[in-house]
Amino acid sequence: MTTELYFLAAAVILGLVHLIVDSHLISFQLGYRWTASSREQPVPPLRGVANRVDQAYTNFMETFPLFAALLLAAYLAGRLGPLTIWGTQLYFWGRLGYVLAAAAGFGLVRSVLCFNTALAGMVLLLIALLK
Repeated sequence: MTTELYFLAAAVILGLVHLIVDSHLISFQLGYRWTASSREQPVPPLRGVANRVDQAYTNFMETFPLFAALLLAAYLAGRLGPLTIWGTQLYFWGRLGYVLAAAAGFGLVRSVLCFNTALAGMVLLLIALLK
């Protein structure tokens, strides 16, 4: 398996761990009775770390499909190389940093450094695919 596919698998694992942590933080705040409910009632607003981790998970779910599509297209087109290796690593480490910075409440680091690192990784994948 290529380095890029290892990092794709790592990003999937990151997403699963993020989902589990997000789910538990929401349950801790709203209660497991709410978690087991039909959820037909409006959700009370989340606060603190639960809110930040939930927003970070939403952001992950907005970027991951683009990352996966770019990487798989580059893989199928035979365009793997240094750009895709760098791109997958930048995406993964940027996303890991994003969730950690979000949970810790470091908004500027999260947005400026981590998000843009992951975005740069996707741009490298796009360049590799189109060149």
